[in-house]
Amino acid sequence: MSELKNRIDFVYVFDVQDGNPNGDPDAGNLPRADAEIGMGLVTDVCLKRKVRNYVEVAKAGVEGYDIFIKEKAVLDNLVEAIYDTEEVKTHKSKAEQKDAAKKALCDKYFDIRTFGAVIATTDKQGQVRGPIQLTFARSADPINAEEHSITRMAVTKEADIDKERTMGRKSTVPYGLYVCHGFISANLARQTGFDEDDLQLFWDALKNMFDVDRSAARGLMSAQKLIVFKHDSVLGNAPANKLFNLVKVEKVSTGVPRKFSDYRVTVDTENVPTGVTVKELI
Repeated sequence: MSELKNRIDFVYVFDVQDGNPNGDPDAGNLPRADAEIGMGLVTDVCLKRKVRNYVEVAKAGVEGYDIFIKEKAVLDNLVEAIYDTEEVKTHKSKAEQKDAAKKALCDKYFDIRTFGAVIATTDKQGQVRGPIQLTFARSADPINAEEHSITRMAVTKEADIDKERTMGRKSTVPYGLYVCHGFISANLARQTGFDEDDLQLFWDALKNMFDVDRSAARGLMSAQKLIVFKHDSVLGNAPANKLFNLVKVEKVSTGVPRKFSDYRVTVDTENVPTGVTVKELI
């Protein structure tokens, strides 16, 4: 286990073809979009969910890689179980127990030591600040959300056998290229125990998470670029926005984009600030 000693900023580029990358429940599950300019959006929460799903499969049964936020999890019970362990109960004061519980939660759950968590049980409140944070992903161009009628050939009840088949709706984006920005704090990593092995697992998740999270609704989603800026220090050697401006996503086709090759993604490596190195992992 090697401690993280460098601040890291990164740009993650992925695309979707004939799918809904992140439906909005407040808009009939239409693909999320910026209402003013039509750019597609994918929330940070959606991307973190896919990372969690990947880790849950890739590290199934491995100690220290459990997932705290998952389907049907009862969070109060998970927190209470930590407070009932000897490593927490041996402490006398509530403050010491809370600190011990936070450490135990970070040691047990990958997503807590990575993204942090709000612990809000009945009488055990607390917060863990995670070292990795993501922005919303935003499409390079406005998206066109299309709706399709679909028909179910089967019926649920015997009484409905002679009735017309149910009609439904399915929303897709014909094609969208999305750009997300991420930040990794070495200082917060030290506090949660997030290390170099965890970082490598996170990179693996970004590369492969769409392949273990397929669904009919999401169409073809693919990771296309992962550009990492590594600083020579804990606090960093340049503002993140200056580094992100070095990455250009440009449309090169004359028509409506329908595939990744309709774009060009470049990095201005000649103007990378001193004390920062850049590497493309995809």
